[in-house]
Amino acid sequence: MTTTAVAPETTAVATVPSYVQDAWWTPAPDAKTVPVRDASTGEVLANVSTDGLDLAAVVNYGRTTGQTELGKLTFHQRALKLKELAMYLNGRRQELYDSSSQTGATKIDNMIDIDGGIGVLFTFGSKGRRELPNSQVVVDGPMETLSKDGSFVAEHIYTRIPGVAVQINAFNFPVWGMLEKFAPAFLAGVPTIVKPATPTGYVAAAAVKAIVESGILPAGSLQLISGSARTILDELDYRDLLSFTGSASTANSLKAHKNVVQGGVRFTSETDSLNAAILGPDAVPGTPEFDAFIKAVVTEMTVKAGQKCTAIRRIIVPQELTADVASAVGARITERVVVGDPRAEGVTMGALASLEQLADVRAAVQSMLDAGGELAYGSLDSPSVTSVGGTVGVVDGGAFMSPVLLSWADAEAEEVHSLEAFGPVSSVIGYTDLPDAIRLAARGAGSLVASVCTNDPAVARDLVTGIAAHHGRVHMLNREDARSSTGHGSPVPHLVHGGPGRAGGGEELGGIRSVLHHMQRTAIQGSPNMLTAVTGQWHTGADRNFTVETEGEHPFRKHLSTLRIGDAVRSELRQVTLEDITAFANSTGDTFYAHTNQEAAEANPFFPGIVAHGYLLLSWAAGLFVEPAPGPVLANYGLETLRFITPVAAGDSIRVTLTAKKITPRETDEYGEVAWDAVLTNQNDEIVATYDVLTLVEK
Repeated sequence: MTTTAVAPETTAVATVPSYVQDAWWTPAPDAKTVPVRDASTGEVLANVSTDGLDLAAVVNYGRTTGQTELGKLTFHQRALKLKELAMYLNGRRQELYDSSSQTGATKIDNMIDIDGGIGVLFTFGSKGRRELPNSQVVVDGPMETLSKDGSFVAEHIYTRIPGVAVQINAFNFPVWGMLEKFAPAFLAGVPTIVKPATPTGYVAAAAVKAIVESGILPAGSLQLISGSARTILDELDYRDLLSFTGSASTANSLKAHKNVVQGGVRFTSETDSLNAAILGPDAVPGTPEFDAFIKAVVTEMTVKAGQKCTAIRRIIVPQELTADVASAVGARITERVVVGDPRAEGVTMGALASLEQLADVRAAVQSMLDAGGELAYGSLDSPSVTSVGGTVGVVDGGAFMSPVLLSWADAEAEEVHSLEAFGPVSSVIGYTDLPDAIRLAARGAGSLVASVCTNDPAVARDLVTGIAAHHGRVHMLNREDARSSTGHGSPVPHLVHGGPGRAGGGEELGGIRSVLHHMQRTAIQGSPNMLTAVTGQWHTGADRNFTVETEGEHPFRKHLSTLRIGDAVRSELRQVTLEDITAFANSTGDTFYAHTNQEAAEANPFFPGIVAHGYLLLSWAAGLFVEPAPGPVLANYGLETLRFITPVAAGDSIRVTLTAKKITPRETDEYGEVAWDAVLTNQNDEIVATYDVLTLVEK
């Protein structure tokens, strides 16, 4: 391979470079290339080719250098790099906007793609520090005791997969599509090889160029293949993951590859989706719900020129409202949508990504017309050549198409439920009752998202529970959230993105869930000491170090740098009297009969008579374990997993045993978090209560 240390100069006919093995690569001058064009003008912007690119070497570099360098970082350290990268890219958005506008993307489209992609980095940068340990292992669920004496126990852990994450992305979101896959893989510690779609891959390359120039990422953590990578699956095995976004036919071809079927390559896909929006019977013209519904439909038809996997393709409304909805959609398009070059002032909808895409969309619409659809708005003719703000908005060489709304006399027509025109195209069909609406939505055979627009809670419940299993996400819209809603077609990094059946059966995003997709869940068995050693978290039955006895120092006097997992303190016994219980009841106002009425308490099957308040015992426990002088412990900020197990009656005594269970240093602060395992026992060593005490401790 020919490599250069810096990105090559960009010219009008340059070859879009790949970034592999931490160097920029371009093919030989005589390589076969594919031209990519400006979507609005038809001008050739660059050529694309991977002739001569050694894909095996690319994969191997990720598995070796990428894995090694990412393995040096904890989850929190990776999360901070995502945040740093997001802040850096924020400062370079304009150059990405300029590149993206050549794909036909408007300012709004760029906010979704570029700002949205950067937002994903911010989200995972935050979630990684808040929801993951500052380590490299994730504990999944509680410990399971497998022997009577507690010497043999088990639990589940997640560790990163040992290969690479190959991410094949669609043409419609070259930046968001890349970053929403990259962020969770990076946070998991898995190197990424990104392969963007050819028509808009130059935008992804511009983003990678900025990322490389930031110098933030470890070596081998991100590689870019600009062009064909048809044989890359030949290089993958069970260690690797392939994430695909695109057509169902391509997904099926990849899914059938021997290395997926027999070799164990993890495969996830997000494909075609005939998403629906359902208008409730209460949402008649004149209601806020009707207006919000029409706005949502037009937005989804025109943002990214309808080139969204989440766009509304089927508008399912009460039969008697089909004409009203079609008229309102058409009126809003006429009033608000200006088709043209997104660089022209006043344009609100740009071109499709390519002339090939334009031909495909027109062909799909024609097939739908032949199957019984009728034009309720728009036409298949090219938009007229117009002048917007003194700049040519639509030219003959551009991939422009006006929005098209189809109506169907026959809601059962197969094509409306099976044929996706991936552009500014939607269909309105009528339903007779709610079961009919649910049935029609389900005929999409699995979708990414559906919207339900109603202000009737009963209607919302019936529709959502009826369609949920057919969809990856359901968006409920009414007058209460119309202003604040992120929208039908906007996946957010906190929630899962994907869907069953036709939509590909895959799942992306969803917060930390998507990080775990890049990790292997493993059941581990052994003694409590061995589980503690592997996970970095103390387990019941593992060794403790009672520091007062062994070191003459209370563990609360230890800074984070000297505190160790298993450091513990055991208090003396404190007896509970009836006077204590009565005083606590009177001072708090908690005069529940179990604490104040002997006869009623004895009649309760859970109590032997009057018993101490659980919160009295917790308060006393704090007094028993606390070290009062100012010192490393800065604050107690909560309790977790509290359970009261054995009642404590007057005359009983309690003691507390506190053990350092989990220590989480904060990378950016002079303190960290310590979770202490707290166990209250009585004079007979019976467990009274268990919980975790959370403290902030100076480093």
